[in-house]
Amino acid sequence: MPIIKSISSLRNRTRDIASLCHEQDEPVYLTTNGEGDLVVMSIEHYERLKARADLFEKLGVAQAQSAAGEKGFTHAQVISKLRQRLHGR
Repeated sequence: MPIIKSISSLRNRTRDIASLCHEQDEPVYLTTNGEGDLVVMSIEHYERLKARADLFEKLGVAQAQSAAGEKGFTHAQVISKLRQRLHGR
């Protein structure tokens, strides 16, 4: 269930809003005159969302490349290259 507060709550109860963001690990939606206006969230939550969006973007590129018939690397090739880098070859 989303956490919804008025924008005046941010001004008057900033610490409470911050605590909600951290304790619930959820964004808090702020409204102005009953309409959605802003979203406040912890940095950790934001970074997870951003990482997920970046991953989906990369997956989309990989899917497009695969659909276009571009050849990728097999699992064995990737592991081999990683081992070579690890051992400095």
